[in-house]
Amino acid sequence: MTKKLWSGRFQKETDALTDDFNSSISFDKRLYRQDIRGSIAHAKMLGKQKIIAQEDADLIVKTLEEILTDIQNNKIQFSETMEDIHMNIESILIDRIGNVGKELHTGRSRNDQVATDVHLYIKDICLLVIDDIKSLISTLLDLSAQHTETIVPGYTHLQRAQPITFAHQLLAYVEMFKRDIKRFRQVYEMADALPLGAGALATTTYPLDRYYVAKELDFSNIYLNSLDAVSDRDFCIDFLEASSVVMMHLSRFSEEVVLWCTSEFHFITLDDAFSTGSSIMPQKKNPDIAELVRGKTGRTYGDLISLLTTMKGIPLAYNKDMQEDKEPIFDAFDTIEICLKTFTKMIATITVNKDAMYQAAAHGFANATDAADWLVKHGIPFRDAHGIVGELVYDCIQKGKSLDTLSIEEYKQINPIFDESIYEAIDLHNCVSQRKIVGGPAKTTVERAIAINKGLLKKL
Repeated sequence: MTKKLWSGRFQKETDALTDDFNSSISFDKRLYRQDIRGSIAHAKMLGKQKIIAQEDADLIVKTLEEILTDIQNNKIQFSETMEDIHMNIESILIDRIGNVGKELHTGRSRNDQVATDVHLYIKDICLLVIDDIKSLISTLLDLSAQHTETIVPGYTHLQRAQPITFAHQLLAYVEMFKRDIKRFRQVYEMADALPLGAGALATTTYPLDRYYVAKELDFSNIYLNSLDAVSDRDFCIDFLEASSVVMMHLSRFSEEVVLWCTSEFHFITLDDAFSTGSSIMPQKKNPDIAELVRGKTGRTYGDLISLLTTMKGIPLAYNKDMQEDKEPIFDAFDTIEICLKTFTKMIATITVNKDAMYQAAAHGFANATDAADWLVKHGIPFRDAHGIVGELVYDCIQKGKSLDTLSIEEYKQINPIFDESIYEAIDLHNCVSQRKIVGGPAKTTVERAIAINKGLLKKL
């Protein structure tokens, strides 16, 4: 049995079941880059501060760099008996350079070491997620630019409401994803504080230079309270919250994709590369990507609730419960990364069925509000105009017509104020083009929004 690095106080070996239950190497091994990076910075500081000999610090740094290369080249097999990634790397270091390797842990605890690793990891993955979201936004902007005049019904209560353009619909999601980028930027800032130097909970008597380590590891701040430094996982919760929100946005979008590609809507056709078939029904083309994104949203919510529940009853400072912080983070990141990448490719390859979109707007009374506005402009109070158009809609339903197919005589039967200009007012293209208010669906307004967002994308 391999002797544990902390076993001095113990007179017997831990039970094999305890070792298995206590071990986290099976999942925290993905932190090896962050762990080695943190250890290198710590070793450099120990040498600079003359806490250990400079030549020892240099040897530790050199050997850690070699270990990193070996791990990346799959030359190292981690040991389950070493519990976690931190003990594994330290054990490998000691095996290679002997007693000098034992000096690395001077002035630190696994408590502040693991906290540092997780901070570095959250910062790293935030930048990766932001890049994925930017890619999705860029795809949506390109698609929007192709559909600034593609009429589609806008919905409330999933009922056809008013005509907009497909570009306008897509740009709504651009706004959501822009907010998601801001959230992950905020998470990055929340994680941008160095806990290393806090020790187990009460710092150390060694003359550590925490600001030097912070600079080495690209942290802009350090924790000012050692108890908080080792027990804070707010930044992990922040990451899971941001992950849950971006997944919620993807899920809403997925729901629309699922609807749009049905025979009932037929607004879009999914590319074969991002669809699946049925094992029994040969005609089926299923939107499994969108459905899986929708389903995995619940999984991400579970990751958030899991860590919130874990943290709610933990007293200061570190407790073993906090080992449970990593799997939700890893799972959420893996989930949102593959969802963002796959969803982006799916959206980039859809075929837009413009005619089906237009017909849905034309036969769904999406221009009813514009008919009411026409009456208002001719002196009818809006409340009365609302009632008049309501009668027109009922008349259309009874006759199987739409507002643009009613004759002027039929209009006048409802109210004699109507004249031929009503047809121009309820023309779907006119309905959209007249809505030039900032944030509206008019072609000029949407084109301006696309240009603004393309400029912003470079700065986000």
